[in-house]
Amino acid sequence: MQGINSAIRLMTPLLLACLAGLYSERAGVFDIGLEGKMLMAAFTAASVAFVTGSAWLGLVAGIGGAMAMSLVHGVASITFRGNQLISGVALNFLAAGLTVLIGQNAFALGGRTPPLAGDARFQPITLPFAPELRDVPVLGQLYSQLLSGHTILVYVALLAVPLTWWVLFRTRFGLRLRAVGENPASVDTAGISVTRLRFTAVMICGLLTGIAGAYLATGLSAGFVKDMTAGRGFIALAALIFAKWRPWQALFATFLFGLLEAIANLYPNLDLGLFTVPSQFMNALPYILTVIILAGFVGRAIPPRAGGEPYVKER
Repeated sequence: MQGINSAIRLMTPLLLACLAGLYSERAGVFDIGLEGKMLMAAFTAASVAFVTGSAWLGLVAGIGGAMAMSLVHGVASITFRGNQLISGVALNFLAAGLTVLIGQNAFALGGRTPPLAGDARFQPITLPFAPELRDVPVLGQLYSQLLSGHTILVYVALLAVPLTWWVLFRTRFGLRLRAVGENPASVDTAGISVTRLRFTAVMICGLLTGIAGAYLATGLSAGFVKDMTAGRGFIALAALIFAKWRPWQALFATFLFGLLEAIANLYPNLDLGLFTVPSQFMNALPYILTVIILAGFVGRAIPPRAGGEPYVKER
């Protein structure tokens, strides 16, 4: 139970970032900059939460920071038709440098923010009747020990999965968004703005990465430290490929990554009897799986046909 509970907490930023990339790439805009957006969101959320003492204001600031970077990515790749991959990589470098520079100038702690406590962090929530159902076999234990006791952003991430499925596959907006990623010319012919739809998808991506980054700094941790995303944006991209750009599969893919990270935290030196697996290998498990997925599934997973290509309106 402890390992699965920990996996749910650790998968939350991955799930949010994966769904963020899902919206953006379904609309035809590849986003390598998920890492940078999460990092900027984590820094702004932790900074504002420390100054104001409010995790909610930190969340708003984190979303604002990530959406500002999404706007830059949108202008570069949609308005000016720049290379989407280069734009995303540039955002990653920009966030990595800016967070340390501003953090050092603001707090003089080597790029870190001061530790967060009290209302500056999101606190675990006990769901209704969880204590009373603790002793009920199976269902009661699952409810009280696995579902209950997480911060509100964990539940937001879990609810975002069915919401994303409904938006993308059961609404007119979702149909148009997916069409833009497959054949933007046909969408344009129907009198629908390709630019507006792609910008909307990119800003939704900023919203979700903002929540992911804020959760890292004010829910999972107690403040911001340099490069605290630790490659989670790239792991989310690997999970997105593994999930074949579908929300329910994204839930299971990110849970797998979260479970591996939880196992590495619980068993830093795994004793298998004949030999002991070193902690370095255990900590590298999520990244090893990322490489395996990218090597084995990139050719099989078919991305949106117009993904990565700027749209030029025919005259």
